[in-house]
Amino acid sequence: MLRHEFKPGKLVAGLAVTGAATVFAGDAGGWWDAPWYVMVPFICGGLFLASAVSMADYSIRRRLSARAASRENTEAPASTSGSQAMR
Repeated sequence: MLRHEFKPGKLVAGLAVTGAATVFAGDAGGWWDAPWYVMVPFICGGLFLASAVSMADYSIRRRLSARAASRENTEAPASTSGSQAMR
């Protein structure tokens, strides 16, 4: 069992920020020269992609939960033995 829900938008945002940190670390280490303004479109693009992934994930989860809720109403009652126990 998972400890928490998987959130792909957070994964994409984390990868974008980690990529930017890697580029800055390479610049600080002297491996390459990366001007600061290169990071602006990199971070903004990563955050835009993360928001798009989050919206898609939200709509998919919402659609699946609505489908599961509509199936719940067609099943057998919770209890047939006369008790008032809930499912």
